[in-house]
Parts: sequence; C-alpha cells; structure tokens
Amino acid sequence: MLPRVTIRPVQASDAAELIAANLASIDLHEPWVSPCRDHPSFLGYLARCDGERSFGFIARERESGRIVGVVNVNEIVRGFFQSAYMGYYGMAGMSGRGLMSEAVSLVVTHAFRELGLHRLEANIQPGNAPSRALVKRLGFRLEGFSPRYLKINGDWRDHERWAVLAEEWRGG
Repeated sequence: MLPRVTIRPVQASDAAELIAANLASIDLHEPWVSPCRDHPSFLGYLARCDGERSFGFIARERESGRIVGVVNVNEIVRGFFQSAYMGYYGMAGMSGRGLMSEAVSLVVTHAFRELGLHRLEANIQPGNAPSRALVKRLGFRLEGFSPRYLKINGDWRDHERWAVLAEEWRGG
C-alpha cells in the first residue's frame, strides 16, 4: 500500500507555506515546541539542516500536498555512536488520521537505512500525551526521565527519553 504521506528535506521554497502552517498551528504547538514563525527564523532552521549533523524533513499528505508536519533528525554523532535525536510536530487540521505516525515512521526508516544510524532518541515532555503515544505506537521504548532537559520558550522543561535501535525497528 502506498503511504499517505511523503517526506523530503526542507528547502528554501518551503518558507512561506511552512511559516503559514506554523502560525496556524500555534495552539497545537505550544507549550511543546516553538518552530519558525517568520522568515528569519525559517532561514535559521534551514541553515541548521545542513545534511551532515541535522536533517529537517517536511511531511506532506500525498493526496492534497498539504504540510502534515515536520520531522527533524538532529545532532547526528558518527563514529562508534551512530546516533541522533529526533523531534517532530504536526499541523492543525491534519491530526487524528495517523499521518504524523506515517511521517515519523518514514523518517526513522530513512535514518536507519539511508543515514546508517544505529539509534534514534526522541525527548518528549511528560504532559505531551499525543507525542508519547506516537513513539510508543511505533515501538520506541521509554529509557528514562531527564529533569530540566531542554529550554523551550525560555523555560527548562522536563523530558522523557524514548529510543529505538536499528535492529529493533520494524518499520512502524
């Protein structure tokens, strides 16, 4: 069966549409994430997605072409580690149909098969039940709790650490 979602690396041509989708999704994103909401912050995001240490993927619904969400693979460490952190967020009006689960699954498969990573870790705030359910559904396991782990919108936030290894990955 053909996936309902496509993924591809973020491009400069995504700026206006991604900014508009992020602005329309503020109520969905906060307090969990603060994505780019203007052109300068988009350019900063694009620059961080260098194709070496970080990749940003735009997920689109195949049928409509609308942005479903964003999945990022960040802080890739090579050598003996072959590991990275993964973050993701969906867009308002696109939730409840499993599209972000498909998008995250496609990116995880890409990270293991194409990027050759061994481990992906997703750090999720404990109160973010939909995000926690998504990684659990895909086979990530809860590895621990990190108090005051990431600074989001000026506040240090607690996070749970969820991870999956390449040899455990069953493709979502």
